[in-house]
Amino acid sequence: MSLYSKYIVSWIINKGCGSKPIQKQREKVLPFCHGEVLEIGAGSGLNFYFYQKEQVSTIYALEPDDEMLRQAKIKAATLDIEIKFIHSVAENIPLPSNSVDVVLLTYTLCSIPNPAMALKEMRRVLKVDGKLVFAEHGEAPDRKVNRWQNLLNSFWPYFNGGCNLNRNIPDLLAQNGFAINNLDTIYLPGTPKWMGYNFWGLAEPQ
Repeated sequence: MSLYSKYIVSWIINKGCGSKPIQKQREKVLPFCHGEVLEIGAGSGLNFYFYQKEQVSTIYALEPDDEMLRQAKIKAATLDIEIKFIHSVAENIPLPSNSVDVVLLTYTLCSIPNPAMALKEMRRVLKVDGKLVFAEHGEAPDRKVNRWQNLLNSFWPYFNGGCNLNRNIPDLLAQNGFAINNLDTIYLPGTPKWMGYNFWGLAEPQ
């Protein structure tokens, strides 16, 4: 990918993932983070402002993209919270097993090339009593909407940073070592239904 293309993708992701409805979703789940937190796909640091700093000791911000990391480090420098950056993919997390209290996933699972492998890695680094906090978009329950998702997904990932519209988030979690103990869903207001079906909640390693 050319440098110009990377900047375009960066702009698209920040524009969509920083919208007001998605910010509301971030605000709903970030308070569940505590202790040592591994944020998967930290991007440009859109979540950093929503952490409850009195609850969090360390944030491990994992992100594979150089430009996103550069932007995230600029944001982190303005905050009174310890953020350690990890330049890596989610399929290979360079942290010890059983080492973090919380893994945070916000609008990231849609674009991970191998989500099954990544979720197994997240389960590995989570403590036995740890939890996965998530807010994601994916497969809609309505057949008509789902047909549009499947059609558009034939080309959508190529122009939107690898984002897939039709991943079944609860099934992915359940099939890769997690038990969901809290789940809410909604079509985000002001967003096309084919890209706006959201899941959020908590899961624990099985």
